[in-house]
Amino acid sequence: MEKKSTFQKIFILFLTAVTVMSFTACTFPFGEDRNQIGEQTGPDRVDTGFVVTGPDSYDSADTAVLVGKNEEKGEVTFLNLDLSRRYTLSMDGTTRLYDKYGSAIALSQIEVGDVVDVTFLKSKKHLTTMRLSDSAWIFSNVERYEMDFVRGEMTIGSEVYKLTSDTQYISEGRSIEAMDLNPADVLKVQGIDSQVLSVQVEKGHGYLRLANDENFIGGWIEIGQSKIQRITEDMLLLVAEGSYQVSVSHRGGGGVKSVSIRRDEETTLDIGDLEIPDPQTGLVLFSLTPGNAQLYVDGSKVDVSVPVTLEYGMHQIIARAEGYQSVTKYIRVAQESVGIDVTLDAVSDTEPESSDSSGSDSGEDTATDYYKVYVDAPEGVEVYLDGNYVGISPCSFRKVEGIHVIILRKSGYETKSVTVQLDGAEKDMSYSFPDLVLSPSTGSGNSSSH
Repeated sequence: MEKKSTFQKIFILFLTAVTVMSFTACTFPFGEDRNQIGEQTGPDRVDTGFVVTGPDSYDSADTAVLVGKNEEKGEVTFLNLDLSRRYTLSMDGTTRLYDKYGSAIALSQIEVGDVVDVTFLKSKKHLTTMRLSDSAWIFSNVERYEMDFVRGEMTIGSEVYKLTSDTQYISEGRSIEAMDLNPADVLKVQGIDSQVLSVQVEKGHGYLRLANDENFIGGWIEIGQSKIQRITEDMLLLVAEGSYQVSVSHRGGGGVKSVSIRRDEETTLDIGDLEIPDPQTGLVLFSLTPGNAQLYVDGSKVDVSVPVTLEYGMHQIIARAEGYQSVTKYIRVAQESVGIDVTLDAVSDTEPESSDSSGSDSGEDTATDYYKVYVDAPEGVEVYLDGNYVGISPCSFRKVEGIHVIILRKSGYETKSVTVQLDGAEKDMSYSFPDLVLSPSTGSGNSSSH
């Protein structure tokens, strides 16, 4: 065999290198995005089903409400806003979570009820990114609001927002019914444009019962700076969770006590040790504008042409006049004589005269006074209307138009409160609520304060 020249050896080495590079290129083509699903560029490619996911690996995107999360299983559930459908996606170490500014956060920092922008692999049901949506507005610590479920509206301040069948109501990470909300609750509200997407309870409510209150029936209880109510026998008050100074007054007696309310628990406040002095009275001269207005004190009509004798303590006054907005306020009598001015604002042609939820205390009958609201179920539970004892279900109470709170209570069960909106129709109404839930341990929800 002839000895090969140096040139031939170099040429053979070059051909060998080209062959190896061609074989390698056929196996792993340059420029291929191996994150794409099922993409093949040649007849010899085999789809193994293995996908390397990452924040750029997705085939679907959505703006949705987070309605559930299971960190143990690595699953999250969303509500699609366009189709009103729920879907669940898996998470793993490749999933990226961000706040609305794009900074990385943990799943614990995203709450059920938050509005989020998500990207995911639909075919794999895998979440690639979730970010708190910067298109959503958020109101936190909302204390003053009105919810009208008949009109499907929620008023926050002076703004009116729309409630829909897709609006989510959430407490402690769980979905609740709209009627489980209570005017005492402090809320976090989220939405897009004029629509409310979620209502979350940031601070819930508990219950307050008075003990040894026989000498104060007919007097007044003032809880904090916002709740004032007449004391009735065996009352059960719904109060926002927190710590309060409670003022009790009747006929010049009473006092102040401290109390702490815990969510969903009943607290008993013993007021038997408060002072009960001899009744003291003062003279109150009322000046009404307009002069033809009528005045009711503690539900009874009074003659304001002469001074009115009232016992020391808290009193409710209601002033009414045709063509004017009614005024309801509370006054405290603590001296021998005092003058009080009450001015009513005229009702404009486009503004209807405001209704007064305390109107039933004035002694004037209205059409709804003759109709009843029945509580048919659950049977055998104590029923309270706006804190006042009604009876043992099945029972009924007088129908008064407006928003009211019904409390259902039974020993050994968790106390339940529901908010109802009674209409002004001249007909009876009835409610059947779900059965109460057994307490984790009998008596665990009761406490006392002194």
